Amino acid sequence: MSDIAAADARRAREAALVRRLRDLPSLVIAYSGGVDSAYLALVATATLGSRALAVTADSPSYPDRHRAMAIGVARQFGVAHEFIRTDELAQPAYRANGPDRCYHCKHELYAQLTQLAADRGFAAVADGSNADDRGDYRPGRQAAREYGVISPLDEAGLTKEDIRALSHEAGLPTWDEPASACLSSRVPYHSEVNEEKLRAIEAAEEALRALGFRVVRVRHHGDVARLEVAPAELPRLVEPAMAAAADAAVRRAGFRYVAVDLRGYRLGSLNEGLTLTPV
Repeated sequence: MSDIAAADARRAREAALVRRLRDLPSLVIAYSGGVDSAYLALVATATLGSRALAVTADSPSYPDRHRAMAIGVARQFGVAHEFIRTDELAQPAYRANGPDRCYHCKHELYAQLTQLAADRGFAAVADGSNADDRGDYRPGRQAAREYGVISPLDEAGLTKEDIRALSHEAGLPTWDEPASACLSSRVPYHSEVNEEKLRAIEAAEEALRALGFRVVRVRHHGDVARLEVAPAELPRLVEPAMAAAADAAVRRAGFRYVAVDLRGYRLGSLNEGLTLTPV
């Protein structure tokens, strides 16, 4: 497909998104401030005006840098935005950190968002799932179905590549933001999630970003931090001076040992070894 044809197809999918949103009297958007939810909030605001509300769930698993990004985008683009407080760490099933951990998190989120929508007269709640998410293991999708949460980006057939391109055209600073997930996704399954671990992970990742690394995951293996960076960034990480700086920075965050995953960052590395079925 030529670049022109691809762009035309992308805009047709964006038009389908706008039509879907126009069919809604009003909408609450589950808004993390990442690539997908930022784009959805922008288009929903342009389409529905004051009848669209972006809501961010604040909790220990939500990184400070994402909070700042969510606030900044909402302010810059005139998106009506509020925070709610979620407490997934109070749930034993979430802390136990089985492969269905995300289900318990999203169940907490959507319970609150659907109640907020009902109390304030909003017609629907939407998430930022896109067409690329269909074949992935995402237990949170089950919670979305249970609460009737809609996925307008997915319904319109918009892929992550589409959303990045359209976000770039719209001037959204999130257009090239690396993929991310909550801090709990750095803790191996069946190892308890707690606030101490989440704070150590966040501090270590921020320290690595301060050293200039863009795509970063710090996997929490007890005393050991397993670092994943983009494969293109690996050579810089293992240079002796940088390795020493990264080691010191991550140990200051609370780890005793620092290991580098030589395969680099890949989506869902903690799913490796599990037999998972798309949800």
